[in-house]
Amino acid sequence: MSLRESRSVAVALVTCATFTDVIAYSIAVPVLPDLSERLGATPTTIGLLFGSFGLTLLAVSVPMGAVSDRVGRRLPLVAGMIALALASLLFAVSRSLPWLFAARLVQGAADGVTWVVGFALIADRYGSEDRGRVMGYVMSGTSVALLLGPSLGGWLYAMGGIELPFVFVAVMSLACAAGFLVIRGAPLAAGHAPSAWSVIQSPAVAECAAYVVVMGATLAMLEPVLPLFFNRQLGLSPPQIGLLFGAAAGAWIVMPIVYGPLVGSWGSRRLVRLGLVLMVLWLPMLGLAVGVKSALALMLIEWMLVPLAVTPSLPYMADVTTIDGADAYGVGYGLYNTAWAIGLLIGPALGGFVFERAGLAALLIAWSGAAIIVTLLLGRVQFRAST
Repeated sequence: MSLRESRSVAVALVTCATFTDVIAYSIAVPVLPDLSERLGATPTTIGLLFGSFGLTLLAVSVPMGAVSDRVGRRLPLVAGMIALALASLLFAVSRSLPWLFAARLVQGAADGVTWVVGFALIADRYGSEDRGRVMGYVMSGTSVALLLGPSLGGWLYAMGGIELPFVFVAVMSLACAAGFLVIRGAPLAAGHAPSAWSVIQSPAVAECAAYVVVMGATLAMLEPVLPLFFNRQLGLSPPQIGLLFGAAAGAWIVMPIVYGPLVGSWGSRRLVRLGLVLMVLWLPMLGLAVGVKSALALMLIEWMLVPLAVTPSLPYMADVTTIDGADAYGVGYGLYNTAWAIGLLIGPALGGFVFERAGLAALLIAWSGAAIIVTLLLGRVQFRAST
């Protein structure tokens, strides 16, 4: 088998693309506020700038997934990486707030294309018995960018000014685009791909998307409230809090490799439900932290359980988006991306509201109970819909 047709090369390229995308997103964290303030942006404007990413992410995920089901994966992936390169260069040369917003919007669109079409490409090339293992590799490789991105952005900024981090990302993006040009696109499924509406109406797809909303909302809920609890209640410093989240991210890097191979023997749906129940059952334990050591131990367990739900949810979406003998992986992962984004919107707002009024312990207990009930009810709905 030539390199152009190699499944391993395709996996490596998708991992490189998602890694670059996460680097592009996280590298901006230490840089964009400074750039925005130089241009006279208020804190509200900076918040809108960061939030605008989600607008185009939501707008393009399902449509681009549907397009890739019909025209193939290669050209959309090339276009997505070129768009990411253009967005990065726009960040580098922007001298006004409208151009910064334009760059952020293009970056969100590129993110939607990269993740949706990238995982659809893997689903094309691997059967259900191997997808969990392979997608676990992709998730682990990509997660390294969560650790590297902010520090890399700060280091490049210190070395070459505000333009260098974005130029670096642009070069990485163009290298990925060139790689996707080289590979041979997998043949499309025989017949017409199912319509996006027929996929959305599938009870199994809706169930999977609902699980993803719960996962995304739970993780997004923790991101603002845990640092506040650690700082206000435990007196931890920002460097200590950063160390805790960095260690937790390390568990996120390792565990998908462990859980991915289990999908073939346990089944993706069973693992998603098991992982989701376990991760929310452990949530209330986070409120028992009394110092750095206990917080570290409790967070590590939680972040080891999270990938048990997230990792099999990716092959699960592929499993449920084969309709009438035709594959609709692009639409499926577009819905996956949309569901995750909805969770990211719900989690911080709802979590912050309850935390402010009832405290962390009450928030985590209530969230855990509600998430378990939702998970159990979703399983019953799917069972009835399938019988």
